[in-house]
Amino acid sequence: MTAEATREAAGPLAGETADGDRPLRIALLSYKGNPFCGGQGVYVRHLSRELARLGHRVEVIGAQPYPVLDPVLDGEADRAGEVTLTKLPSLDLYRQPDPFRTPRREEYRDWIDALEVATMWTGGFPEPLTFSLRARRHLAARRGDFDVVHDNQTLGYGLLGLERLGFPLVTTVHHPVTVDRQVELDAAPDWKRRASVRRWYAFTRMQKRVARRLPSVLTVSGSSRREITEHLGVRPERVHVVPIGADTGLFSPDPSVPEVPGRIVTTSSADVPLKGLVHLVEALAKVRTEHPDAHLVVVGKRPESGPVAAAVERYGLDRAIEFVKGISDRELVDLVRGAQIACVPSLYEGFSLPAAEAMATGTPLVATTGGAIPEVAGPDGETCLAVPPGDAGALAAALGRLLGDADLRARLGAAGRERVLSRFTWEQAARGTVEHYRAALLNTATRRTPDSALS
Repeated sequence: MTAEATREAAGPLAGETADGDRPLRIALLSYKGNPFCGGQGVYVRHLSRELARLGHRVEVIGAQPYPVLDPVLDGEADRAGEVTLTKLPSLDLYRQPDPFRTPRREEYRDWIDALEVATMWTGGFPEPLTFSLRARRHLAARRGDFDVVHDNQTLGYGLLGLERLGFPLVTTVHHPVTVDRQVELDAAPDWKRRASVRRWYAFTRMQKRVARRLPSVLTVSGSSRREITEHLGVRPERVHVVPIGADTGLFSPDPSVPEVPGRIVTTSSADVPLKGLVHLVEALAKVRTEHPDAHLVVVGKRPESGPVAAAVERYGLDRAIEFVKGISDRELVDLVRGAQIACVPSLYEGFSLPAAEAMATGTPLVATTGGAIPEVAGPDGETCLAVPPGDAGALAAALGRLLGDADLRARLGAAGRERVLSRFTWEQAARGTVEHYRAALLNTATRRTPDSALS
């Protein structure tokens, strides 16, 4: 099929984008869009903005916490793109300050709401399934409004009907949640906790079934691609790597921000074993024997209990570790700029935005080799100092070496920023994603066109 035939089959839309083809009308699905906690909300925010800057029309369809989107300013887009938000509310059962709440009777609207509550009551996590069902119902009433639907890791049963409704479908899987499930099972102290983890992650069975039937899966790293084929059973030829990136305009060096001696900064969820914060706390205790001014700033919530809280108390580090949350993007950037070291202690990452963002500021990085982190951080000694995941001793040695060597810090910081600029920007991510949108359109049009029309 010719490019002209593909455009005609996909439907008319005036104008031309920065890649020289027609603009696309994109529905970007986000079942959980908090841009300040977890990579999914960050992905939706930045990808939607860059798609619009390229000239496309993006409608984010999301549930609570609703995505925070960046407007495309007049004259900013290469052509005429836009970003809008359509709210597709759930019952918001996990909102603060009353997570796992029981809704009032008048809040129930339909059977999907009842399913959502019943799943929560029995210890499961309902949102991927219930959001996918609501999204399918919403899109069924809007046939012809979109050229392509892009799902951001919902992987719910409702997605399987979208192509029959006429919507080419592309799905991003940042990494299989089965990896998180296994790490939490390994960290569970007893059978009761293991049973609870298995029930909570029961939705991963659905995600496996759905992923195997998807026509096109995008992921953010080669490591994640291997995990998706192994854990979810998706055929390798259906999985395509499109790296994401840092906002290199925001995350950039600023010599006017003073460097704080001994400051180490990390972004981590203390209650998620996968993030490896407990090993960084142990490493800090070792580092402070030779560098007494070493201290840690954690961008995340202070834990009231659990392994991290116990380690902080055991090593007497309460005054040497500060937890901050709810800060603005600008405050986060300045926090990273002022640190002597940024650290990613994770046991596994599907990509690691914190690594890319720290490198973009020119702050030298110490990171583990868990998952895709080496793909982002680069070679040990050239753009970062790399250590095995879960090894507090190796982490302490790398931190101590970097704290004691200003020249090494300067060299790694400069090399890290150059690596991000050349490989990991959101504009590059958007352009790569659009290529797969157009491939999905072509494949869908080909399947609908009789063989005689292709000759």
